[in-house]
Amino acid sequence: MLKLPKTIKMIITDFDGVITDNCVYIADDFTMSRRLNFKDIMAFATLKRNGYKIGIISGEKNAAIETMAKKFNVDEVHQNIRVKIDVLKSIVQKYNLSQDEYVYIGDDINDIACLEYADYKITVPHAVSKVKSVKGIQITENKAGDGAFREVADCLTE
Repeated sequence: MLKLPKTIKMIITDFDGVITDNCVYIADDFTMSRRLNFKDIMAFATLKRNGYKIGIISGEKNAAIETMAKKFNVDEVHQNIRVKIDVLKSIVQKYNLSQDEYVYIGDDINDIACLEYADYKITVPHAVSKVKSVKGIQITENKAGDGAFREVADCLTE
């Protein structure tokens, strides 16, 4: 069971491996696609309806992020980011967030600096072991792309 304070105002998350199942599907014409779960899609709607801001910091650029960002008016969208910590710090500064006003969600080594920087940090069960060993990290019960993001939203809105 996740524990987050009621002071949280913004959810900042990685995309692949948190919102998606961490798989890329490649068609015969070499186009790539990702699978999204409606539980996680509903989490975006629930968070926005309840006044939360949402930020996505992704190491990749893809149509799934663009679609979600447009559909749910995501506040911050940063794609093709290799060093995520600088972007996280700029978001925290832009929205004047204190450490108890945001949560960061990530699953791989390029998220570690952000997870270490954030007081409230969450990962998914299949995250790499270095991420799961970050001090103070919470792990969702649900897998990435199968309700993990929804679990965070439910923790904040129920």
